[in-house]
Amino acid sequence: MMILKALSRGPLHGYAVARWLEQATDDALRVEEGSLYPALYRMEQRGWLSAEWRMTERNRKAKFYKLTRLGRKQLDAESASWERTSALVSMVMQTAE
Repeated sequence: MMILKALSRGPLHGYAVARWLEQATDDALRVEEGSLYPALYRMEQRGWLSAEWRMTERNRKAKFYKLTRLGRKQLDAESASWERTSALVSMVMQTAE
């Protein structure tokens, strides 16, 4: 869900996705390459992302990922599910002992 959220802002290469997630969480979340790139690949295979090779701002060749219409629907569905889950967890945690 967080990768999809990062890409909802526009096309990014994998390293930029990881950096955005770190910045968005004040460095509380570190995404390792060993988990990020397989996740991006799976999302591309599911049709949630499209990808193309382009040059980065540092003049390096990188695969840029873009959210597809199906990816936007997936992000919306996962966001709604997260909202329900977090509301239920909050409800449980606020219950008196």
